[in-house]
Amino acid sequence: MKRKTRTIKTIYSEEELIVLLKEKNEVGFHYLYDHYAGALYGVILRIVQSKEYTEEIIQDVFVKIWNSIQQYDSSKGRFYTWMINIARNTAIDYLKSKSFQNNLKNQPLPDFVYNTTELSTSNHSSDYIGFNNVLEGLEVDKQELINLAYYQGYTQNEISEKLKIPLGTVKTKMRNALMKLKDLLKDYQ
Repeated sequence: MKRKTRTIKTIYSEEELIVLLKEKNEVGFHYLYDHYAGALYGVILRIVQSKEYTEEIIQDVFVKIWNSIQQYDSSKGRFYTWMINIARNTAIDYLKSKSFQNNLKNQPLPDFVYNTTELSTSNHSSDYIGFNNVLEGLEVDKQELINLAYYQGYTQNEISEKLKIPLGTVKTKMRNALMKLKDLLKDYQ
């Protein structure tokens, strides 16, 4: 009779995981992927609005985390926040890349026109970490600023031009939106 082996699932603290990653331990990398891929996938999908592109980008994100783990500084913020910033910036860089822009230009028109649900910004199924619920706690104008800056990659100057409001107003409203968002997120920690 064959004996069943029981797998013991190890749980690492954030500090232990960081040490494993800095030591280039593959177990740490697998743990990182298993525990954070879903959340980072959701962030990227929210930005690029395409599962195909998201799957491509998520690989780049984990490679960047693996290669730049030595740059992580816990005194500057949480590890999870650092990873989300890498995912967000990688997704925005991808959207701004020439290859992505060329892919959009080279798509056959019918595929692009009829595939609007995948590109739609109102696709709420991509909200894997419940962030839409938090954003709904903000006023509509603040939601718009957060969406433009963090999900569509606009700079404050570009937001100013797009919304036809002074740059100083954009900066003030963005600061207020982030402060309000910080208060709302306290309930989710």
